[in-house]
Amino acid sequence: EIESILNIIQDFEPAGVGARDLKECLLIQLDKKENTSVTNLAIRVLTEYFEEFTRKHYDKILRGLDIDEETLKKVIHEITMLNPKPGSSWGGSMEVAMSQIIPDFVVEAHNGELILSMNNRGVPDMRINREYAEMFQDYTANKANQTAERRDAVQFVKQKLDSAQWFIDAIKQRNETLQRTMEAIIYLQRDFFLTGDEATLHPMILKDVAERAGYDISTISRVSNSKYVQTNFGIYPLKYFFSESMQTDTGEEISTREVKKIMKEHVDAEDKRKPLTDEELATILKEKGYVIARRTVAKYREQLGIPVARLRKEI
Repeated sequence: EIESILNIIQDFEPAGVGARDLKECLLIQLDKKENTSVTNLAIRVLTEYFEEFTRKHYDKILRGLDIDEETLKKVIHEITMLNPKPGSSWGGSMEVAMSQIIPDFVVEAHNGELILSMNNRGVPDMRINREYAEMFQDYTANKANQTAERRDAVQFVKQKLDSAQWFIDAIKQRNETLQRTMEAIIYLQRDFFLTGDEATLHPMILKDVAERAGYDISTISRVSNSKYVQTNFGIYPLKYFFSESMQTDTGEEISTREVKKIMKEHVDAEDKRKPLTDEELATILKEKGYVIARRTVAKYREQLGIPVARLRKEI
């Protein structure tokens, strides 16, 4: 009974919904396409060689289906044009709403000078309501005529006023913490805020900012989490400015971000028929003066979201 209901659901739009796994999702979409030699081959690839396809073992598929590389290219293109997450289109408006970023800081560069301002739009100027403050003063001034009820009222108002003042003070302290932290980051990454060149980013860890701002490392960690800064070159999360340091073969200290940038450039320009292995990337970096172990290259590659060489292979 469930199987028959599932078949009905899988007939709904968008094509591919109600699938039990990725393979079934793609096959549902192919079944709804025009019946051509390429779509038929694509169905065979997913049905008979799904494991080989996901692992990019194209040689086995070529031999198994007895087809040439040009035909397999068309089949792969047909499959990669399918939507692996057909239901995601329904969350479009919510996704857009959630992806809008309002920066907490604005850093502007003018004639070699950096100007920092807090983005307090939408945050009202908070203060104690004068009416309640005067009411409290009136109650306390008239002690001679105070009854038990009046004393309770005075105590109640005092508690609320103290609570409100504490909240206002906490907001002011938070803003001061944010301001001093951002000032420390600007001081340490001044070159980047002036030029927008990623290569000018210096190695910087939480401890560096904490020492400069005069706060605990945990405080800097909280401040830099989910906060954004608007610059002349775009909006960046504060975490973007933090990176570990490493030394070149000449002893110069550089940011690991620079190493990652070089790695990405070489991966983007590699021969996709024979992608660069981690060992080969380590050798390239060594030639440029960056002595890095293969396992470290693998760690950086994963942080960049780049798959292993085998999964980057194309025909």
